[in-house]
Amino acid sequence: MWPTEDDDTELDSAPSEPTVQVSRPSVDQPTMRFPLASVLAAPSTQEPLRSSPVGGGSSGAGSGSGGQSVPLNGSGGSAGGSSGGKSHGTIGPGGGQPQPASERTTADLGKTEPPRAAPVRIEPRGEQTRVVPKPDHKTTELAVPPAKTARVDQLPMSEPSWFDQPVRPDQQPQRTEPQRAEPQRAEPQRPETTMRVDQLQRQEPPRQEPPRTETARFDQPQRPEPPKPKDPVRETLPVSGYDEEPEDRLTDEPKKSRKSLVVVIGLLVVAALAGATVYAVKEFGGAKAIETRPPAAPAVVQPLVKPAGAGSPAPSAAGVKSVLTGPAGNSALGTLTGSVVDPANGAALWQQGDTIPATPASSLKILTAAAALLSLEKTDQLSTKVVQGAEPGTVVIVGGGDPTISGTPGSSVYPGAASLDDLVNQVKQKGAVTKVLFDLGRYTGEALGPQWESADIGGGSVAPIVPFMLDGGRVNPKDVNGARTGSPGQAAADAFAQRIGAPGATAGTAPQGAQVLGEIKSAPIEQLVDNMMQISDNVLTEAIAREIAIKSGNEPSFAGGVKAVRDVLTKNGFDLTGANFVDGSGLSASNRIPAKLLTDVLSQAAKPSLDDPRTAKLRPLLTALPVAGGSGTLAGRYGGNAAQGRGWVRAKTGTLTGVNALAGTVVDVDGRVLVFAFMSASNRNAETEVRPALDVMAAALRGCGCS
Repeated sequence: MWPTEDDDTELDSAPSEPTVQVSRPSVDQPTMRFPLASVLAAPSTQEPLRSSPVGGGSSGAGSGSGGQSVPLNGSGGSAGGSSGGKSHGTIGPGGGQPQPASERTTADLGKTEPPRAAPVRIEPRGEQTRVVPKPDHKTTELAVPPAKTARVDQLPMSEPSWFDQPVRPDQQPQRTEPQRAEPQRAEPQRPETTMRVDQLQRQEPPRQEPPRTETARFDQPQRPEPPKPKDPVRETLPVSGYDEEPEDRLTDEPKKSRKSLVVVIGLLVVAALAGATVYAVKEFGGAKAIETRPPAAPAVVQPLVKPAGAGSPAPSAAGVKSVLTGPAGNSALGTLTGSVVDPANGAALWQQGDTIPATPASSLKILTAAAALLSLEKTDQLSTKVVQGAEPGTVVIVGGGDPTISGTPGSSVYPGAASLDDLVNQVKQKGAVTKVLFDLGRYTGEALGPQWESADIGGGSVAPIVPFMLDGGRVNPKDVNGARTGSPGQAAADAFAQRIGAPGATAGTAPQGAQVLGEIKSAPIEQLVDNMMQISDNVLTEAIAREIAIKSGNEPSFAGGVKAVRDVLTKNGFDLTGANFVDGSGLSASNRIPAKLLTDVLSQAAKPSLDDPRTAKLRPLLTALPVAGGSGTLAGRYGGNAAQGRGWVRAKTGTLTGVNALAGTVVDVDGRVLVFAFMSASNRNAETEVRPALDVMAAALRGCGCS
């Protein structure tokens, strides 16, 4: 350990013997003095010579017991003595006897040999500190942990030194602080010195290499570190006691500014991050790995749906006949009537009883849909209102002909349907309701069509046609073909009354000019037409037929709807000769129309040019047709022999007992659009024989290439 100021005070008197003063550059730091004779004395012959960092040479004193040794009063000692002490003492000549300060004189300087101590300098080297003497002396490297204070006793034991001379027991100082247990070592105990390397006088001899600018800092007290595994290379270099050195040892030294340390640490962090970045770049693909590339160019869109026009090779009647002869001769079809037309020029390519009236079943919806598109605005909506009743707290639901109102949000089979809850909430905001009435006066006549059977209600085909109902009268709003209710108006009014807090609903009439308390609207007419064609909904079709009747000035009934459809089609140039139908949906078995009427309407909608205003209005009819193997009532069809028609055939189906029909469009392999209508009357199995046979006929047109 280093002497404190108290130790230095005792040395203020002139020494009786020459001494060597080794001091740090700062004048305000303690100074350690070595008796010059002791430093330059010859080593003892008790142990072989070993290299010393502060002295040594080939010309020492002779051997023998009379040779001088340099015992240390301080930590360490002979075997059996205490180890690891921290007390201070002076280094004196002659057998390790301490010499009082009063006995040291300057006259003793003449009695010593020429100085042998070589000036040394300290070089930081990574995690080691190098003690470098003059070039002609040996060099011993001292490994010192970073920012720690090294002691001379930590020098490697490469060879014996005069520092290792034993100290007599009578020279051991008394310890005044608690002993610290040191691990037992195999080599003999050696006295520890208290000299710090950073207090050696810095006198650099000339060197060939450029001066170093790094400065090692050994003056900062360090925190205790956890024990580390022993290093077999450095096991002979004990480090003990310094991390536990009392802080008051350094209180008399000037405090170093921490700002430079913070700056150094910051620079090290930046350097580490830069190094990590360089490593990552080299390790994971070089500069290209972090290069920012511009976004890729947008993909080129290639539409799969191409317009079919008159520019494709025109099919011939002979070619169409050749591909339909076989499929049309299938006995499962029974009595078959039909027609195939090229809409580009209106030419009839195949005809078989096309003018003979036959039962169309649901293919009749093509006529109702066409009349709606020709007479109604595509954006028109069906409105349902609630108005103030004649008595306080009474409200009246006025049916507006919308059968698609959703009673359960998210469960409707009608896209874009209005919600009953919306209507209820609007009315609640106007005040309390104690009584609910419902007005079904918008429609007249019978609620069921001619020759409709009551069994069709339970079978899911139809419900009584009234201007106010929920989900088309379905019991289960999610089931397209599920059972329907026989009193859809009452059921809908009761649902409204229950949700608004009234005891129930009864039929009534809305006062003239009554205040409107709430209103909801259906999807536009164009969307309603599309929906009725896709799922072949009879109730929705009849409601649209009545709207055509109201628009054309006819009564909103079955008869008025039929008359309105006929009037609209006739007005637009269609020949209804032989057509006789009693409803708008085709549910009645007494309906009769020729196949030619169906192809005439479809051909007008499928013309390549939109120059004709009728074509422009009827164009949505084509997209409303179900797609073979893809949507609506054709989603589960067109397998087996009809597979080539999947996606290319679009058609409206029709099914009644003993009756099956298919009418629509197909694009042949040459890209030409063909229009067809086939109607079959057969007692064969509809699902396994008749319908597949009709599908094969339409698919045959797809593979025609009949030019």
